[in-house]
Amino acid sequence: MVAPDTREHRAPPEARGERVDQYLARAFPDLTRSRIHGLIEAGHVLADGQPAKPARRLRGGELLVLHIPAPVPAVPLAEELPLALLHEDRDLVVVDKAAGMVVHPGAGHASGTLVNALLHRVKDLAGVGGELRPGIVHRLDKDTTGCLVVAKNEQALVALQKAFKTRAVEKTYLALVHGVPPTEGRIETLYGRHPVHRQRFTGKVKEGKNAITEYRVLEAFEGAALVEVDLLTGRTHQIRVHLSEAGHPLLCDALYGAGRKAKGAAAEAQERLGRQALHAWRLSFAHPRTGKVLKLEAPIPADLEAALTLLRATVPAPPETPPATRKQPAPRKAAGGSKRTTGRTR
Repeated sequence: MVAPDTREHRAPPEARGERVDQYLARAFPDLTRSRIHGLIEAGHVLADGQPAKPARRLRGGELLVLHIPAPVPAVPLAEELPLALLHEDRDLVVVDKAAGMVVHPGAGHASGTLVNALLHRVKDLAGVGGELRPGIVHRLDKDTTGCLVVAKNEQALVALQKAFKTRAVEKTYLALVHGVPPTEGRIETLYGRHPVHRQRFTGKVKEGKNAITEYRVLEAFEGAALVEVDLLTGRTHQIRVHLSEAGHPLLCDALYGAGRKAKGAAAEAQERLGRQALHAWRLSFAHPRTGKVLKLEAPIPADLEAALTLLRATVPAPPETPPATRKQPAPRKAAGGSKRTTGRTR
């Protein structure tokens, strides 16, 4: 159990006129703004001995005291569930998330989630937001597999969220898509919620956040392709939306590819897979405490590997070169070709 903590800080003269909550967020960068706001609202922040209000303006020179209670047990219950870890240390864990596992408890998913599994598996949580719970840094859809980063303490959570927000994290995915896209491309659009279908997102908006996806075709099959995707921004459903609106939705994507019918081997692969064909393959980022670069890779899951094996079996083998003229194989090159750009929507 993490002990309660008390911190004292003298506001300098130049802080005059600033709001207490905004100033404390800068003074204590290891605490999230929402955490500081919660401490103030709960009466755990004093200014010259008096409970502070979030909007109070500083005069400069006040003694600010923060009382940080010991974390309370998390509301979700710990559950012994299958969980594969790719990395663990005192600050974070990187999980190889399985298909079908929801990240957070919520409506319709009160148990059986990644958070429930982590509460059972991870024994040295220091607490996030005043609770003994893991800090989910980013999210993956229920049926997306692969690398997912979880913070054990608030300091790590703040640092990792900043790294993801500032694009200091390299994220590479594998996607199995309908059809065969151009060899490589960059898709850059504005991005937002669909104006009609509110559960969906789209890159065809006049106003929104910037979204950038780059891809390379690794293998081409009959009616399908294996694509490596670099996610340069992290919008909700971004890969699914960008590839779908480029004419190549993911196999088994009921939300963004329901109108696309597969044939032949692609249809068989889709039936064998049974869930959207997206895997968070590789992740690279600086450790929040040491600064050392961590490079993680999640193995291709069995269902995706089975679908690929089926598709590869339908690709004709290249003709055999006669022994007398056979040459040594050249080093494998990355997929080439001209880039295709989907222009920015305005």
